[in-house]
Amino acid sequence: MAEHIYTGEDFAEKIVQVNRVSKKTAGGNKIGFSVLVVVGDRNSRVGVGLGKAPGVQDAIRKGSSYARKHMITVPMVETTIPHEIYIKRGAAKVLLKPAAKGTGVIAGGSVRAVVEAAGIKDILSKVLGTNNQASNVYAALEALRQLRPLKRTMQAKPSAEVAKVEVAVEKVQEEQKEVQGKKKVAVKSKVEVTSSKTKVAKKPVAKVSKRTV
Repeated sequence: MAEHIYTGEDFAEKIVQVNRVSKKTAGGNKIGFSVLVVVGDRNSRVGVGLGKAPGVQDAIRKGSSYARKHMITVPMVETTIPHEIYIKRGAAKVLLKPAAKGTGVIAGGSVRAVVEAAGIKDILSKVLGTNNQASNVYAALEALRQLRPLKRTMQAKPSAEVAKVEVAVEKVQEEQKEVQGKKKVAVKSKVEVTSSKTKVAKKPVAKVSKRTV
């Protein structure tokens, strides 16, 4: 795997795969090359391009141009990805997991090229499907494309279980309010009864005059 760094535009270009293609024609064999190129600015932007041409340099230029025109922005949390993601694309299966700071890039050659070009410094990955480098590169790019920022992930819609719990909590709170209301009514009526009793007790008793015989 070759690597070319363009300091002028601050892009890192990595050549993942070079294939020699031979096509039989009436005038003889026609030789060509297809090159898979990964381009990134090492600051959360990355793209992949496949260039085809009779010469290797022309194929690299075409692949690099396509990759730069179709770059994606990868959401990141410091030096890693915001959440775990599993992608199946064709025969390729790629698993990406966030890692603690200082872990480094734990990835194979094809996936490593994509995540390093994007500027991810701490990540855990596993290729579970085919060993085809091109398939794994496109699967890794798709996984990065489907990542969501941490804020959106936290503000996602609550699941059915969470909704059930919230409904139960609201029901309990309503029942508690009803009980408290009944208690207040009972206390108020008790106070009224007590005050009426005291009023009756304080009524002056009529004095009976004794008649002398």
